[in-house]
Amino acid sequence: MTDTSAEAIIRRFDHAVSLRGNFESHWEEIARRVLPSWSGSFNSGGMTRTQGDKRTEEMVDATAALALPKFASVMDSYLTPRNSRWHRCVPTDRALLKNRNVRLWFEELTDQLFAYRYAPKANFSAQNFECWQSLGAFGTGVLFADKLREGGLRYKAIHLGEIHFLENHQGLIDTAFRRFPLTARQARQWFGDERLPEKVKKALEDTNPSTMDKQFWFVHCVKPREDYDEDRRDLKGMRYASEYVNIEDRVMVREEGYNSFPYAISRYVQAPGELYGRSPAMLALPAIKTLNEQKKTVLKQGHRAVDPVLLAHDDGVLDTFSLRPGAVNAGGVNAEGKLLVHALPVGNLALAREMMDAERFTINDAFLITLFQILIDTPTMTATEVLERTREKGVLISPTMGRQQDERLGPQVEREVDLLMQQKLVSPMPLLLREAGGQFQIEYDSPLSRAQKSENAAGLFRTVDWMAGVVNITQDPSGLDWVNWDEAVPDIMDIQAVPTRWQNSLEQVLAIREGRNKARAEQQMVDAAPAMASVAKQMMPAANAK
Repeated sequence: MTDTSAEAIIRRFDHAVSLRGNFESHWEEIARRVLPSWSGSFNSGGMTRTQGDKRTEEMVDATAALALPKFASVMDSYLTPRNSRWHRCVPTDRALLKNRNVRLWFEELTDQLFAYRYAPKANFSAQNFECWQSLGAFGTGVLFADKLREGGLRYKAIHLGEIHFLENHQGLIDTAFRRFPLTARQARQWFGDERLPEKVKKALEDTNPSTMDKQFWFVHCVKPREDYDEDRRDLKGMRYASEYVNIEDRVMVREEGYNSFPYAISRYVQAPGELYGRSPAMLALPAIKTLNEQKKTVLKQGHRAVDPVLLAHDDGVLDTFSLRPGAVNAGGVNAEGKLLVHALPVGNLALAREMMDAERFTINDAFLITLFQILIDTPTMTATEVLERTREKGVLISPTMGRQQDERLGPQVEREVDLLMQQKLVSPMPLLLREAGGQFQIEYDSPLSRAQKSENAAGLFRTVDWMAGVVNITQDPSGLDWVNWDEAVPDIMDIQAVPTRWQNSLEQVLAIREGRNKARAEQQMVDAAPAMASVAKQMMPAANAK
């Protein structure tokens, strides 16, 4: 009996595979020169290389291979630095931030996200780095996020050889196919015995250990659910269908669902009409190949320079010629002392090195390594100059960072929030936020965004400093009345990332002011008491005279 649902998924999967044949050959060419460990792993039929074999045959120069992890470090430090809070969650309606309970809830949500994301079992840091490397080498990075059985989050960087995807009408990725192998034993552990394909069951019944460890191929399809009903509490109440199909028997082995898209997929840049991304390695591929050929030539010339070809006027001279250290070669000069043996000229090695350095600079520039050259190039710069240079470099790469925030980090955080709420690892929303729909957005807090936000605060401080000078000259403080401190101070604390729990609420501020005004009034009465007593004393004789 034919499983029509499985057949439909396999047909769509085959179509997705057909869309990227040129990319796979391009990726393979790059892998051999930039990331050799990935070589032979892009073919949709599976690995084409034997485990443990050598994969650096075509990589003569290692500049690009060494630049790739540095590129990943740049992306990590600018977008997802582990030692800082690189994003926070805020309500879509920012007016809700005036409510202290709403602010505290979003702060708790952000704290929980970072705590579970960077928990040891989550494995985020390692998988995130793999994604950035995939992005730098091949232009596309994929991160899968799911929940741990014991609670929390778990991440896995998906190899491009496994994943295929499709876009919707708006250019957003909403369908993914992951092709992966499982042994018969692993398939039973994952899917159980009930819906195992026949070929897998037969392999399990065989007593031959090699048969039990035979690999079978499966496809995991995640797609928008066409019959989605938000009021349902079964699979149809989940936005995305999650279906596992065995390719050999073409049958469905598991049906599940997701409330959020589990694959965070980003492209470095996209060419018009293309589905997959293009990478810095693709841009620098001509320089990478040129540098490899130059290295081969320089190695030959260097060998000749160190162990030169000898030229002699007569064959007989070289018959007894010795290259051993300290050897004496009779007949190497004539009676006039002229050399009869010469080394063959090897060309201009200095020029060759300059040409190679030019290609290396191009490669490093493509991989953003020049961002790390700021202090090396001009070590005598002041701290202000370093900050300005860093900011200039950041402006140049901000479009790249913005794309990663939109395509990769935004969907990732939304998925994480969904998973934490499913597991009830976040406190219930405040009533005010629930009544407003509970919508939130992600606000990135990278060094660049912090610098941009600080401009407003810096402008206020400069203005207040100028106004203070005017007050000192004119003794008229009325100019300061233009500053609305009750609006400015909360915003400045927000810019400076002061936690809400460190701030007083509006009610507390008003109570403090009322107490201060009351104390001031009481002090004024105390200060005025002697004068009032003196006046009263002076008035008493006059009153007695009447």
